[in-house]
Amino acid sequence: MPSVLDCSGTLQPSQENWGKKMGKGCRSNMSFHFHNTLRKEFFATYQHLQEQLPLVKLYAVTCEYIKGEKQFYYRAHQFYQDVPASEEGMMGDFVELSEVDLEGSRQFLKQFVGGPGKAGTRRALDCGCGIGRVSKGVLFPLFETMEMCDMMEEFLLHAHEEYLGDDADRVESYYCYNLKDFMPLPKRYDVIWIQWVACHLTDKDLMEFLMRCKASLRPNGVIVIKDNMARQGCKLDPADSSIIRHLDIMKGIIEKAGLEVLDVQKQEGFPEIMVPIWMIAMR
Repeated sequence: MPSVLDCSGTLQPSQENWGKKMGKGCRSNMSFHFHNTLRKEFFATYQHLQEQLPLVKLYAVTCEYIKGEKQFYYRAHQFYQDVPASEEGMMGDFVELSEVDLEGSRQFLKQFVGGPGKAGTRRALDCGCGIGRVSKGVLFPLFETMEMCDMMEEFLLHAHEEYLGDDADRVESYYCYNLKDFMPLPKRYDVIWIQWVACHLTDKDLMEFLMRCKASLRPNGVIVIKDNMARQGCKLDPADSSIIRHLDIMKGIIEKAGLEVLDVQKQEGFPEIMVPIWMIAMR
């Protein structure tokens, strides 16, 4: 879901706090002048390295920030147990932005579907589908049939019994899985849509899931990730147990999965205070 989490200060140790913690101990065994010089040189070196090496090594970030994969996934599941099965719940109280989001997705996706060399329109898979907001507003108008996957059974039941209406008859299968455990069938989908759920996977699990998605694409098929992207580095949001990655870090994971990025586009129309949302198409 959309987030207003401020990621502007991620992966930066606090010079002020570091100085306070180290100051007393250093004064007892070295001159105060030498301590200040050392501290300034350390942070100057750190900032230089950060500029020269903007990408965080694959896997290191989630290991550092999550501190236990089981707890990371457990907390996310607990969070969504309290989320109502409604558009308001899916949008995290930003329901007024739902149509803006859907229109941005429609415009982005149409570049890759229909016509020579493009994805077909037989079947799409909606990953992290919730109640089917994206399926209903973006995917059903384009595809003959749908399959939907979400870890919350309540969301899938609401989608089938109420939210999708007559379109529910065009859903071939509902899968109640966390994506880290989901095994999509090979060579089955023209489009796989992954929105606001990649952030709930560790780097390793996301890479492996994308590899499975690649194998499940039909000829000219496309995978789309749409998610919150940090302005810098990575940031763990403890509220919903999600990790927000910088766009370059996400591209690195995609490359490791053996996929080629076709296009990248920022979602427009959201308030600047919110975490940027990016769409990435790949195959």
